[in-house]
Amino acid sequence: MNSPENSVPGSFFGRMAEKITKFSGSTMAFVLAAGIVLVWGITGPLFHYSETWQLVINTGTTIITFLMVFLIQRAQNKDSLVLHLKLNELIAATRGASNRLINAQDFSEEEIRTLHDFYCALAEMAKQDNDLGKTHSVEEAEDNHNEKLAAHSE
Repeated sequence: MNSPENSVPGSFFGRMAEKITKFSGSTMAFVLAAGIVLVWGITGPLFHYSETWQLVINTGTTIITFLMVFLIQRAQNKDSLVLHLKLNELIAATRGASNRLINAQDFSEEEIRTLHDFYCALAEMAKQDNDLGKTHSVEEAEDNHNEKLAAHSE
């Protein structure tokens, strides 16, 4: 079976970033980094702990850190998107699940707070039932809320 990276050619940058990201999380990358620091430390007396000697490690680590921030963010964005796609598939395929949650990552903060309040109401209803097997829906919570509003306005 082909892996996704073999079946879709992708951009040169995408393939390179993927390889660097995988390598940077490996034991070999850690050993290499630790080895560089060790060699740098050992060479201190040779260079009389000069400013240039210190500048070499400072510049190298700063450049690597700067570039890695972007690679890490790219990997995080990809992982997040994949997770959202998987959750969207589960919501779309689950009977009784509210399709309004598909692409919830695109909701405004106000919409997210509103949905959070609905789920807090569901959690409260579940607590009151003392029956962990009983389920409620967002619509049921909305109906309950609307009934309460109607009762208060009479």
